[in-house]
Amino acid sequence: MVRSEALALVLLGAIALIISGINPADRTTWWLEVFPIFIAVPILLATARRFPLTPLAYRLIFLHALILMVGGHYTYAKVPLGFWMEQWFGFTRNHYDRIGHFAQGFVPAIIAREILLRRSPLTTGKWLFTIVTALCLAISACYEFVEWFSAVIGGSSADAFLGTQGDVWDTQWDMLMAFIGAMTAQILLARVQDKQLARL
Repeated sequence: MVRSEALALVLLGAIALIISGINPADRTTWWLEVFPIFIAVPILLATARRFPLTPLAYRLIFLHALILMVGGHYTYAKVPLGFWMEQWFGFTRNHYDRIGHFAQGFVPAIIAREILLRRSPLTTGKWLFTIVTALCLAISACYEFVEWFSAVIGGSSADAFLGTQGDVWDTQWDMLMAFIGAMTAQILLARVQDKQLARL
């Protein structure tokens, strides 16, 4: 990745994070939604020289961070895009969280695929596809545990973070979206990623 683009992504991400943190709908929810950014960015910066990722991976991570920031600022149940989708497609609820969980499968799939191709004996094929998909489902399940613990600890104050909007099947829908996202990423972007990996 060109150094200027990497710096631009970091700078734009920092600006977007600051903006998302200005008068969010719920401060606790904002922290809960954006905390993965505070874990991922230091790791990415620390490993950028000795284990740089492909431009595709960095760009997708940036996009996923934006999704988290927007969800954190408004809370997932109140993001304007979700209301627009509700009107356009006749949905019965705000589905922005479905976008977030789709990304929760889509982006980790590219990262996991990249790490496995570079650091394991796996090569492109059915086993790689299956293991990457399973890893993304495991990540999704762990995130659902985090939501569950938040509900147990926070009670009704955690409702904005959970964003279930009264849907008793919200957890299952979240994991299904991550599952679909993981498979979609590999089907659509495997060749692009392979070409970029060859250049590293």
